[in-house]
Amino acid sequence: MLHTSDFDFELPTELIASHPLERRDASRMLVVRGIDIVDKHIRDFLDYLQPGDVVVFNNSRVIPARFDADGHEITLHTAVDDKTWWGLCKKFNKINIGDTLTMTDGTKITIMDKDEESGLLLRFDCDNVFDVLGRVGKMPLPPYMKREAEVADQTRYQTVYADPLGSMAAPTAGLHFTDELLAEIEKHGAKIVKVTLHVGAGTWMPVKTENLAEHKMHSEWCCITPEQADIINNAERVIAVGTTSMRTLESAARNAVDGNRVAPICQTTDIFITPGYKFRAVDVLLTNFHLPKSTLFMLVSAFAGLDEMKAAYAHAVAEKYRFFSYGDCCLLFRKENPDEI
Repeated sequence: MLHTSDFDFELPTELIASHPLERRDASRMLVVRGIDIVDKHIRDFLDYLQPGDVVVFNNSRVIPARFDADGHEITLHTAVDDKTWWGLCKKFNKINIGDTLTMTDGTKITIMDKDEESGLLLRFDCDNVFDVLGRVGKMPLPPYMKREAEVADQTRYQTVYADPLGSMAAPTAGLHFTDELLAEIEKHGAKIVKVTLHVGAGTWMPVKTENLAEHKMHSEWCCITPEQADIINNAERVIAVGTTSMRTLESAARNAVDGNRVAPICQTTDIFITPGYKFRAVDVLLTNFHLPKSTLFMLVSAFAGLDEMKAAYAHAVAEKYRFFSYGDCCLLFRKENPDEI
């Protein structure tokens, strides 16, 4: 049985990317197919496409979800309804249920509830929460960047195809793609499908339990339409761009029938993919490099093999690849015989 500590690895802090490269399509891409590891660039992604491929992106748009209210920094992560959200707060213990906070534009917030995992339940006294955040909110950069959001992050911490608002973190594998690169994918005979998963707090939450079975994933809302499911089910191969696309596809695979890869879904998912998981929908995964002992490193280890991923990450560290949200990426091929747990 695997434990959280099995997914640890050494990562020099200087390899954590705090800013994006000047060009989206300038990132390096490590190609991992079993024990074979090849250094490439994201523009070489096109060379790995085959006729009949379907490339699946997550089109969720990042909300400027971080804001100040009476000296407290709060980051929204999950909507309960149009005016009620859960949010994380650094000074969680100094705020009480029933308190009223005032945002920098004068909008009032009432604290409805508290939870050690989810943070504060906030009720906004306004007509439209997104309008308020558009005025005073900041892009919710991951804590490991250790800097405040800058003007450039408003566009660079957002994919070029982002559409429906809803995420508290970017689906970062998509940050490498330009409009030109997207057009080239279709010229190579592949189809593009843009599903939606609104990224929530779970993307940053550390695994606090040594036993993986005791870790509880945060729920996130995802959607694949019937038309999209039909395209995916007729694919020769499915290439997921990002772990959020992967989680959406594999969540949709749970309800698939008649030999299909996926079924249409519009629901929340808390799928937690670890070694031993049997993949049904995805053949190839493009993803960034992830944190040690994170649920995302567990996911890629389930897909491509734990030993294989540790070897690939050791290579990436030695070759000074850039890690995490603004970092480089890797192209992973599904291991035919997944590791057992």
